Amino acid sequence: MESGSETVWNSEAPSLTPPSSYQKAGNRMSQNRIEKDSMGPVEIPAEMIYGAQTERARRNFPISRLRFDRRFLYALGAIKRAAAEVNEELGLLDSERAGAITQAAQEVMDGEHDAHFVLDIFQTGSGTSTNMNANEVIANRANVILGGEVGSKEPVHPNDHVNKGQSSNDVIPTAVHVSALFAVEGELLPALAHLGAALEEKSGEFDAVYKAGRTHLQDATPMRLGQEFGGYASQVSHGIRRVGLARGSLRELAIGGTAVGTGINTHPEFGSRMAARLTEITGVEFREAENHFEAQGARDAVVEMSGMLKVVACSLMKIANDIRWLGCGPRCGLGELNLPELQPGSSIMPGKVNPVMSEMLTMVAAQVIGNDAAITIGGERGNLELNVMIPVMIHNLLESIEILSTGSRTFADRCVSGLTANIDRCMRYAETTGSLSTALVPAIGYDKAAEVAKKSLKEDKTLRQVVQEMGLMSDQELEKIIDFAKMTAPNVG
Repeated sequence: MESGSETVWNSEAPSLTPPSSYQKAGNRMSQNRIEKDSMGPVEIPAEMIYGAQTERARRNFPISRLRFDRRFLYALGAIKRAAAEVNEELGLLDSERAGAITQAAQEVMDGEHDAHFVLDIFQTGSGTSTNMNANEVIANRANVILGGEVGSKEPVHPNDHVNKGQSSNDVIPTAVHVSALFAVEGELLPALAHLGAALEEKSGEFDAVYKAGRTHLQDATPMRLGQEFGGYASQVSHGIRRVGLARGSLRELAIGGTAVGTGINTHPEFGSRMAARLTEITGVEFREAENHFEAQGARDAVVEMSGMLKVVACSLMKIANDIRWLGCGPRCGLGELNLPELQPGSSIMPGKVNPVMSEMLTMVAAQVIGNDAAITIGGERGNLELNVMIPVMIHNLLESIEILSTGSRTFADRCVSGLTANIDRCMRYAETTGSLSTALVPAIGYDKAAEVAKKSLKEDKTLRQVVQEMGLMSDQELEKIIDFAKMTAPNVG
């Protein structure tokens, strides 16, 4: 369309329309407004409070339905709020503008303007479009707060005031670290601790349940079901430790480096003050990066954390699969565990109940492992002074954190807490495993013990019966050797 002598940019790219609450009846947009950026006029839906650069990016990248996570938008709002406050402290921004920006940024933190963050994850690799989305939303909202109009850029300008002392190249990496660490500390670590506690509780509950161990999916020496669950709890505990160690790298923030790490156009104290202020705002400890060139040119901290999440995912996949195996049956499988009955398992087989929670968690783990592959590829794209795959990296990282958190809690509450032991079956397996012969080796030697084991299997007899038939030792000697309490705790007197 034409506006005076200027052509208004209004590409007919596939539309990524805002939510229906921002649309008029009949699914038609209300009257549009015109905003300008350095490339000229742009037509923008009147209901939306983003600006020209956001609209260009919205039309440029109609790639998916994936949008930035709420946690990331919270982090962006926190950064813009902190920047306004720090710039005011440094005498670089007047109190009126700073106050309005702070209020608008807090609203972004609180999720009041999520509908106006409309950009696709698959966009410019620096995330510049999304940084400008935040700048424009906050500037327009601040202008309204001060009695101005949306799109006026007066008295608050998205670049000159909201983005003051910043670049997309240090804002977006900072938002990555803030959102990821906030989610790790607030969601993932508590969720893993919850799962670990549930497994530890079952370890105690099952401590006196004797069963056959299995190696290579073949019968092995007896053990206690509680020991098995103690191993699972330990896996989770180690995962918590690993994730905890990776937090240190995420505490370093790129903010203050601006375009390439030199800090051009910003105050020399801006980075350190920003880290301190973000610590106050979020309640999570941050510090200025030791080297701003590393902080902007590389996303190693994200790759590191994702790697730890992958380890956790591998642990959870093993635990979930083991529980699925131990509960398989109930009559034609191992059947050592009784799994909670949560829903019908088949549309054709009445009465069938499936291990749905184990299957859910293994799918979560698979997704996290896949996300890590994308993050790893993204991490090596740190060409020269800037990584250009940041949006997809943070999308995958936050998704991994979220599904590991919710998956762990759900598995703990709807599976682990409801597990019971099939004590009779466990004991039957413990008494019939041919690997009981291991305990005979010190008394009769390896070869004779092997003979006992093979005869027991071939003739479908217990080890006790075979030893008695072969006259290898007295009943009293045999009872002393085949003592499950001592066998499963050999170092205990």
